[in-house]
Amino acid sequence: MKYKLLLASLALAASGAASSQTLLNVSYDVAREFYKDINAAFVPWYKKSAGKDVKIEQSHAGSSAQARAVADGLDADVVTMNTTTDIDFLADKGLVAKDWRQRFPNNAAPTTSTMLFLTRNGNPKGIKDWDDLVKPGVQVVVVNPKTGGNGRYAYLAAWGYIKKKGGTDAQAAEFVGKLYKNVPVLARGGRDATTAFLQRNIGDVLVTFESEVESVNQEFGANKVDVVYPSVSIVANNPVAVVERTVAKKGTADLAKAYLNFLYTPEAQEIAAKHHIRPSNADVLKKHAATFKPIKLFTVQELGYPSLAEAQKVHFNDGGQFDKIYTVK
Repeated sequence: MKYKLLLASLALAASGAASSQTLLNVSYDVAREFYKDINAAFVPWYKKSAGKDVKIEQSHAGSSAQARAVADGLDADVVTMNTTTDIDFLADKGLVAKDWRQRFPNNAAPTTSTMLFLTRNGNPKGIKDWDDLVKPGVQVVVVNPKTGGNGRYAYLAAWGYIKKKGGTDAQAAEFVGKLYKNVPVLARGGRDATTAFLQRNIGDVLVTFESEVESVNQEFGANKVDVVYPSVSIVANNPVAVVERTVAKKGTADLAKAYLNFLYTPEAQEIAAKHHIRPSNADVLKKHAATFKPIKLFTVQELGYPSLAEAQKVHFNDGGQFDKIYTVK
């Protein structure tokens, strides 16, 4: 009898272990702290709603590098990137559904961000707007647009600054060329750029996502940098998708969908606001109006491109506009 009870208890334990699933979220560089908080909130939420235990793992690097890693075999259940092109890349490989934008609300973008400037404490170079980044003697730290969405959005924001003032493509190219002449070294990803700026003391200004403000405060302490909002900047969507190849193999499709749907809940949207990531929920965004300073925002479409993928072809593919204006130092 005792033997049978022991076997029964072992079977229950095995059943419980089998029902506990692990999900891997592969994400962009500066979203580490955000997803740590998201995961801590999701685990009890999922336990309460689905009655199952779950473990969430996360992986972070430059967004394009992450997309290539998934294509090369990294078993991500979900991807949470900062540019649509990186998810389109995976869709072209057959790893993500072709209609991934229609799988979740807001074209599968639960949050957005924009690009701003971080300067040394006290802003010693007096940097106020994009024009200041091309002045002689100003060193600018940015991400390589070939390896990270952070870099692509920084480039397009600078390009759009000239276009929104009525400038031509030729004038925009000249301006962005001057900006990159002030870039001492291109960072691999957003966190690499922040490290170069604050730990290696490179540069006078860091162009990065608005969300990096909170990360800097947490990691390096308050009052290490001044936050400068330029007159205009670009809307940066943070798209998400299920990696169909992985969830089919692991049987985690329902978990992956639940995880990404959780990002739209008021609880997750509040976490986003806490990390200076702009919520898609209008009520939560309004509640945190003091966090998200007024700034004129434009989209990639307003620059004349149907999509970010089309801008990618013009500017960032090999032989594109970026290759023409940037000389490796």
